[in-house]
Amino acid sequence: MKLHLARAAGANLFSGYGEGYVAVNGVRHERSIVVLPDRVIADWAPASLDALEAAHLAPLVTLGIEILLLGTGARLRFPRPEVIRPLTDARIGFEAMDAHAAARTYNILTAEGRRVAAALLLP
Repeated sequence: MKLHLARAAGANLFSGYGEGYVAVNGVRHERSIVVLPDRVIADWAPASLDALEAAHLAPLVTLGIEILLLGTGARLRFPRPEVIRPLTDARIGFEAMDAHAAARTYNILTAEGRRVAAALLLP
């Protein structure tokens, strides 16, 4: 599916998605990714929710975000509480949703000027 949203002041936005991929500013990504308005962290280490560990989220705490959207793949799943501990300790909001919902929500929050990151687990 293509998403149509005007670029929010030069920010990175999801421009499309489909089975097993997302596109950021027209560039297709088929591996797990972290997207922030000012940067893209491609090939993020965890490939699935089962592989996600607190150590994968800990570096994201230093990025100055107020909320992290975790896209858990094709369907919504929730991480173990100990995995999101770095976010809760840093008082960063957290929301789990399927990867495509996370991409759409990220675009909306970025357009509102929120300090948001989307961490998407893609197979």
